[in-house]
This record gives sequence, structure tokens and C-alpha cells, in this order.
Amino acid sequence: MHPQMCFPAKPRALAPRPGGEGEGEGRPLDVHRIMSVVVGADAGARFLKLVVSGESGVLARAEAECGIELDKVAESLLAEVLATAGLKRDNLATITATGAGADAIPFATARMNIVRAIARGAVALVPGARTVVEVGAEEARVVVLDEKGNLVDFAMNDKCAAGAGSWVDAMARALEVKPGELAAMAAAAPRAAVMNSQCVVFAESEVVSMIHRNIPREEIARSVYEAMANRILPLLKKLHAPNPVVATGGMAKDVGFISALSRALGAAVKAPPDPQYACALGAALATAGKS
Repeated sequence: MHPQMCFPAKPRALAPRPGGEGEGEGRPLDVHRIMSVVVGADAGARFLKLVVSGESGVLARAEAECGIELDKVAESLLAEVLATAGLKRDNLATITATGAGADAIPFATARMNIVRAIARGAVALVPGARTVVEVGAEEARVVVLDEKGNLVDFAMNDKCAAGAGSWVDAMARALEVKPGELAAMAAAAPRAAVMNSQCVVFAESEVVSMIHRNIPREEIARSVYEAMANRILPLLKKLHAPNPVVATGGMAKDVGFISALSRALGAAVKAPPDPQYACALGAALATAGKS
């Protein structure tokens, strides 16, 4: 069993791990091989995440909304994490970008396939993970790993917002609550309301209709998460996803989603601390020691 990596409030040393078998294939990391400082950049649909990693582990991390000028946001965020880590850009061996906006990261020295970055980051955060459910603002991916953390297969849902974070944002607006308040509402519901619409536009109208019919808002909130879980469940079944299942990405911070997915799967889904950084961490670790 490999020791678990996490994102502490302050930098800390990583515990040693048994040797990896190579880079870029989702394999476990050999910490002893990290001889320089590396950065991973995950440019998602809404947020850019940066992780700085070195011999002593994660040195700094930060995130910001991508906005319409991602290059400027990226430069600002890089300056922030370097200041936090007490480093200069010249100290960096590599800056590996991944995600939908990877090509827009002006200072990237390498790029990595997002599925491999997800796999690498998840194994570092939760050693022994066999299935990773990565859910961001616009997409959901399921990644299956073997016993050694190697990538086996993956599937994704990028055609329907009901399986991504933007669905929760839209439904929270319809319920006139903040997205962060939705989970507590759902937890208070003994059951979920019946929601027929899976399209965001129609579902918002259906939520308004349910409110007018005096259906409890808590039950509507629970149905929002169950709709998400039901969109992801077919991907898990398609891949015959083994346990343990780990959730990463921004939606993994939402306990309402984790609870709904666990119920749908019939098994506990684990979310590591700061799961939104998993992909950026994976991108950083994939090139550690390559300089």
C-alpha cells in the first residue's frame, strides 16, 4: 500500500514510495526521483488550477476562474504560486499543461493527455484507487486503473450538462439558493422528487413548476444530485468499474454529489481533500525528474 499524498495548508515532505515504472502512463510515482521543481496546470472549462511540486512534496497550489483572457489569468496565477513557494520561474524544470485550455497556457513547456493526468493524480492522492470519477464544470470522465495504477480504460460524458457541475449551478439558480447550499438541502430530504428533464433548459422550467406545486425544495435538491449520478452510472457500468471508486474534480467537493453517486453505485465513493487539484497534480508528477 502506497502512502497517501495530500494538499496540506503548509508544505510538508512526502513519504517515500516504492519505485515507479516510467512516466506518462499513470504509474505510481517514485518520490526519490524528484530532483527538481515542477508545475502542473489544469485548464478546465471554468477554472485554472496550478500545483507546484518538489522534493518535499506539494509546495503551493492555487486556482482562479479562466475568464476570457486565460493567458493573463495563467501568468497571474503562476506568479501567485511561485511567491507562495518562494521560487522564481528559473527554478522550474517543467510546466506541464493539461485540460481543455492547455494550448492557451503561454508558459507551458509540455502538455499531457487529461485522462493520464487524472489517473496519475488520483493514484498519488488515493493509493489503491481502481476507478476515478472526474467531474468538472462541463464534463464527466470515468477512468479505470489496474492494481498498479496503470491506465486501463476510460469513458466520458461531454454531451449532457446533467452529468457535470454546470447542472448543479443551473438548478441552484432555479431554486434561488447558492450552489454550496444545495447539498445541505438534499441531505434533509427523505426522498427525491421525480425529475423527468435531463436538459438544463427544460429542467430549470421543471424545477420552477415543482416549486409552484409545493413540492419540498429539499426533495427537488436531492433529485438534482440523483440526476447527476444517474448520468454517470452508465459510464461506470460500461467499463465494469472496480472498487474502490475515487471522485476528483470540482464536483468531488460537493457532499451532495458524493452521497448520490455512492447510493447509485451501491458502494462508498471516496473524495480526497482538495480534489479539484488532482489533475494538475498528475500533470506535475508525470514529468517530475525528467529534466
